[in-house]
Amino acid sequence: MFPRSRCYRCFRPQAACFCHAIPRIDNRTEVLIVQHRRERFHPFNTARIVRQALRNSHLVADHTCNLAQRLRLLPRAGLLYPGPSARLISDLTADEIPQQLVILDGTWHHAKTLLREIPAIGALPRYRLAPARPSRYRIRRPPSATALSTLEATVAALRILEPQTPGFDELLRAFDIMVEGQLAHPGSAKGRRFQTRRDRTFKNVPRALLGDLQHIVVAYGEAAAGERGRRRAAGPPISWLAQRLGTGEKFACTLIPLRPLDNVFLAHLALTRADFAAALSLDEARLRWAQFQRPTDIVTVIQPGTARLYSYLAGDRQFCLVLKSVDVESFLTPSMSEWSEPNFGRAGARLANAIALVRQLNALATAFLRPT
Repeated sequence: MFPRSRCYRCFRPQAACFCHAIPRIDNRTEVLIVQHRRERFHPFNTARIVRQALRNSHLVADHTCNLAQRLRLLPRAGLLYPGPSARLISDLTADEIPQQLVILDGTWHHAKTLLREIPAIGALPRYRLAPARPSRYRIRRPPSATALSTLEATVAALRILEPQTPGFDELLRAFDIMVEGQLAHPGSAKGRRFQTRRDRTFKNVPRALLGDLQHIVVAYGEAAAGERGRRRAAGPPISWLAQRLGTGEKFACTLIPLRPLDNVFLAHLALTRADFAAALSLDEARLRWAQFQRPTDIVTVIQPGTARLYSYLAGDRQFCLVLKSVDVESFLTPSMSEWSEPNFGRAGARLANAIALVRQLNALATAFLRPT
């Protein structure tokens, strides 16, 4: 079978290309889209449509460490990103309107990574929207009822900042053409994958996190950096930490990396070469983990990437609970660190945050389901 020809502007098959419907808009506010590299070639990415439509726009996609050097932020730049410190963009006065609107493109996990690891973005004043209706982006499952696609968020913000600029309705129509075209396709978002729902409770919290957490083991691991200019290849962890919440028992080890770790990456992890002086081989780490893990444990991680690292220690058939889809970010205020083991740098801090997250999810879901 020959591969279908593809339009490399909208990234859809030629038969489903909708570039003809994308308007050209003379927007005054510069829009800078900072795109996570894993979102770049997603077939339903909407940032590409925004970049095609807005004459005064730029899209930057790269590894996070390179993005910080490539960004060209204007003096009056502002970040469109929700949160407690974000101001409603509709409340801005004429003197406060940003000259440049920065938008993060990717999943919520990707956006948080960009925000955390690029200080210049994290330092920007933040603005938020107050969506009046749910997203029309029905071909990708949203993390919450008020979440908007990059295109919808950009249009909503620009309509407030420059209401006289024409073309935004046409841009939304092009977006609808893409969505409706995919929904009409066999095996689309009307299919079984999108109809199936996991066994969840309040705010998508898994039922396994209800109760006393006696058998919950929260884990976090770090992977080695990829080679510059190449996509990171899958590989085992170089550090692995875990804590059993019922008893407080902890597991911690470093593993011998497949390649020497450079000083820049070690500093990124807040580790030193001395932390790897007693590093284990993968086989040794597997043995130690097998001695730590109990048959009744439910290993819990935040992201799928950590679950992949877990598979190197426990095998592909071992169940791992991934909390990426949980929708409680706006309620979470992680408590002080519960992890006191020395010499585990960034991984220790992230495990502590993961433990705090699990405890708060447990408290929220249990309180919600408790009979009144």
